[in-house]
Amino acid sequence: MRLTKKKGEDPSARERILSAAEELFAESGFDATPTSRIATRAGVPTGLVHYYFQRKPDLLSALVERLPDERIEPERVVVPGDVAASLRGLVAELDARMRASYLLSHLLWREADTHTAVRDALQQRFGRVVDQVRAVIMAASTGSLPVATVDTAAGLLALAVSYRHSVARHDRSADAVGSGTMDREVDFIASALTAPPAPAPLAR
Repeated sequence: MRLTKKKGEDPSARERILSAAEELFAESGFDATPTSRIATRAGVPTGLVHYYFQRKPDLLSALVERLPDERIEPERVVVPGDVAASLRGLVAELDARMRASYLLSHLLWREADTHTAVRDALQQRFGRVVDQVRAVIMAASTGSLPVATVDTAAGLLALAVSYRHSVARHDRSADAVGSGTMDREVDFIASALTAPPAPAPLAR
């Protein structure tokens, strides 16, 4: 819950509260972390936590806003005429932003199972990734592609990226994000998009 700043407020206190909540939720889970413990780690009175966040779930909603901005303009990654290279560029940009937020992503993916607001926010972010993949495909393609085919390809790649990001927290030592494991998926999708249409069967 984002409150309007009032005279005399300390904006750094709100950020300390969110940082403390992020650390503690990741360490112990949402349900096992009382607001008093968040206040102690943030170095603020418990009442100040409730001043900024009336309900504890409001902390989760605010933490979603701390995820790196996943919006990437197509011109940053598009290689005209090369769908595969363009999609690899997009995936690399998304991966770079993901690597900066392992801890936060870990707790949000976990808490999404039981907190509707978090689940809805992550689904909205997923929808934006689908839109970005679609935009990159359209900008990189030199020919006309069926809308349904592009939509399917965008959904498949976004699902693959989202799944890899959601499980990367279990394999940080191997740097699961950025290890090149998406190359096969990207090449498969790009090949399917750019393959020439199959010849029509000969009439008998």
